[in-house]
Amino acid sequence: MFNKILIANRGEIALRVVRAAREMGIASVAVHSTADSDAMHVRMADESVCIGPPSSTQSYLSVPAIIAACEVTGAEAIHPGYGFLSENAGFVQVVEDHDLTFIGPTAEHIRIMGDKITAKDTMKKLGVPCVPGSDGGVASLEEAKRLGEEIGYPVIIKATAGGGGRGMKVAQTADQMEKAFLTARAEGKANFGNDEVYIEKYLTTPRHIEIQVFGDGKGRAVHLGERDCSLQRRHQKVFEEAPGPSISPEERAAIGKTCADAVARINYIGAGTIEFLYENGEFYFIEMNTRLQVEHPVTEGIFGVDLVREQIRVAAGMEMSFQQEDLTINGHAIEVRINAEKLPNFAPCPGRITQYHAPGGLGVRMDSALYDGYSIPPYYDSLIGKLIVHGRDRPEALARLNRALGELIVDGVDTTVPLFHALLQEEDVLTGGYNIHWLEHWLETNLGGS
Repeated sequence: MFNKILIANRGEIALRVVRAAREMGIASVAVHSTADSDAMHVRMADESVCIGPPSSTQSYLSVPAIIAACEVTGAEAIHPGYGFLSENAGFVQVVEDHDLTFIGPTAEHIRIMGDKITAKDTMKKLGVPCVPGSDGGVASLEEAKRLGEEIGYPVIIKATAGGGGRGMKVAQTADQMEKAFLTARAEGKANFGNDEVYIEKYLTTPRHIEIQVFGDGKGRAVHLGERDCSLQRRHQKVFEEAPGPSISPEERAAIGKTCADAVARINYIGAGTIEFLYENGEFYFIEMNTRLQVEHPVTEGIFGVDLVREQIRVAAGMEMSFQQEDLTINGHAIEVRINAEKLPNFAPCPGRITQYHAPGGLGVRMDSALYDGYSIPPYYDSLIGKLIVHGRDRPEALARLNRALGELIVDGVDTTVPLFHALLQEEDVLTGGYNIHWLEHWLETNLGGS
């Protein structure tokens, strides 16, 4: 087992890893920018190293600075959290070249799954169902129009290197193909330095279902059920739950086994999430995230496992502490993402926290790095906390969420808490009768836009 690990991240996820390491008797090193000198993860870690100015490109994305921090502190391994360098194959290669351990999958697996076309082709070969679409990149508008007719409208054009909703455009009809195709290519080039795009069938009322997998890197893997992440704004998840209210036990077992078998065959190591669109009883692969997900706590809630602890264990060469037969769903869990944003336009709202009180009680977990007097910097993502609840069933979890939201106090900045108070009054949310387009329509009707 490692004696010391470095956490190449910030905020609540960095604090999450610090806590897991401490429970395992492992010393932790926090890295931080000058803007995060007073951050909670810096205060809680055993050691801290300043790695640069506020700009993430000069701090949290600076590979030389992070490697140097490992060298000066004697850290043996790096946990990337999510975001930043967590899915950067080049970073993983540098880590390995410096005889350090990356707590996550191999550079090759990150590289394969990081390119959406390669990922889709790989998953097809592994028996994972995929959305009908182009076999690879689409080089010309003429080819795009031909494929649109073959697949059938509507279709979605996606940048190969895209993410977070950027480089994704829908063509409802053939007349819209030219604009959608050229815009997706331009966004891909501007945001990711790659203008290659591919085309898929656009499903009209799907749900976003993702399967949590975990592998030991030695040909053994398990699945930990699914999460329903269909409530999204601009392709960004805001409300996640497990198990999915629309998935039957038989469907769960079948798609879970398919995913576990697929990652076992490629000797995948660590946590991963295989994401699907689900419509009319069918699953369609869209991408694989080769890292811990923001919403991992809902899976931990219903299975009673610590995914971060397990990541560290298998990275150190230990066996997984559970097998598929050990994993039984217990109850229902829901997570809402609390952002420092001002409604109705969701504008980032950095500033000083004048009062903070986390909710508590049975079945309530608050993952946040906030504290009284903390100043949220303007340089990073606006996520400031995740409120997770667990109940014996979905109605109890919803009631617990409603109660916990009422207890949460974050004064000094605007947050998205009022959004969740409003959503919990909606029949479709209470019954689970929503899809990936539901929240956008609701926002347009109730808040005048999104």
